[in-house]
Formats: sequence, C-alpha cells, structure tokens
Amino acid sequence: MTNDVGLPLTGERTVPGVAAENYWFRRHEAVYAALAPRCRGTVLEAGCGEGYGADLLTGHATRVLALDYDPPTLAHVARRYPRVTAARANLVALPVGAATVDVVVSLQVVEHLWEQERFVRECARVLRPGGTLLVSTPNRLTFSPGRDTPLNPFHSREFTPGELAALLLGHGFDDVELLGLHHGPRLRELDARHGGSIAGAQVEAALSGTPWPRALHEDVAGVAAGDFVLTTADLDASLDVVAIAR
Repeated sequence: MTNDVGLPLTGERTVPGVAAENYWFRRHEAVYAALAPRCRGTVLEAGCGEGYGADLLTGHATRVLALDYDPPTLAHVARRYPRVTAARANLVALPVGAATVDVVVSLQVVEHLWEQERFVRECARVLRPGGTLLVSTPNRLTFSPGRDTPLNPFHSREFTPGELAALLLGHGFDDVELLGLHHGPRLRELDARHGGSIAGAQVEAALSGTPWPRALHEDVAGVAAGDFVLTTADLDASLDVVAIAR
C-alpha cells in the first residue's frame, strides 16, 4: 500500500495520505503538534520515518536534522520536505558532536531498537547542557496487554510508563516528566460505536482479510489529531507514553 506521495506503507512506520492508516497517523501527529513548541534552536530527530513530523518541527526550530537508516526513506524526505536536513545514521552512534544539539526528538522509535540503553546515552551525549529529549512510545500495558513480547513484530521491547522513566533516568538524564496520550470525547464515542475500541476494530478487520465495514472506514478516515488528549492523568491507561527528559 502506498500513500499519496509514493512512500510504501510497510507496517513499520505510519505515513500520511492513506485513509485506512489515518487513525495511527493522527495519533502520532497529535504528539508532534503538542511537543513542537518545545523544539527551539537546533533539533535532531532520531528516526524520522516519512518526515512529516520533522517538517512540522521546522515551524519552531532554527534547524531540523532528521536521521534515519533507510536510504529510500531519506531520499523521500529530502525530496518531499526541503526545509529538513536528512541524513543516514545508526541511532546508537549518532553522527553529531557532543553538546551540539538543543533538542532531540524521537517519537515511536525506541521500541524498535535493540540497544535502547546505548541510544539514550547517545541522546544525552549530543545534547547541550539544559537540553531536552522528547520521546514517545506505545504503552506496553495497553498496546500488548498481558504479554512478555510485543504484538507488533517490528518492536523489540515495549515500555510501561515507569519502565520508560527508569530507562531515561538510568542513562544520562536527571529529570523526567511523563505524559500519556488518550482518546478525547469524539474518539471515545467511536470506541463505543465499534465494540469498545476503534483501534481494536481496525486490527480485527485487518487480520480477517476481508474488506472493512463502510462505517469503520469512514470513521477512521475522519479522525483528526485534535481528537487525542495529552495529559498527566491515568498514565497506566494511556495509549502512548510521552517523556520530557532534561
């Protein structure tokens, strides 16, 4: 499946412009939009994926360096988002000098990495004194409930809110603030309409191999970033965990 600008939807990342992917795309976009005002000065995005988030951050930052490992993805980012500087990198060996970056952003990435501790130490290394790391990841308690291994085959290890905080505090950061992403009122209505979970209804429909019901397709296509809420309340029940580490 390909989006409206030609980057394949592989299941490892979300992309804009695919109606059936819109819920996941907006869920990610909501966090970018909420964190963007914190992205001043030189910003490094570790794991930029399709690039829409890095481009959004250019509205606040002086410069955005977007790193990823996949060459076709980086070619797409360079072509599609000329305000972003894109470069290939191994995220556990960032190609940036020590204390040269004001903000590191890494949303929905850490759960994909095998050397997560090393990655966090690299983020701490490249940040200037007083710099900020902004991280988001699926909440293991709600994303893979009751499991020791992730449901998503692209994930190496998922985190609870407490586990994410411990990872950051143990590898270079002194202060960690946690937020949780939740469904707002409209999405809670859609949850009720689709058997208790619009996300679960999508997974069930995809696994069935049959066409989606028309109502599900229309409701998913209509989801907006503003339908999600980022709050300090009910962290264990959150969909995604967001950490602001200093």
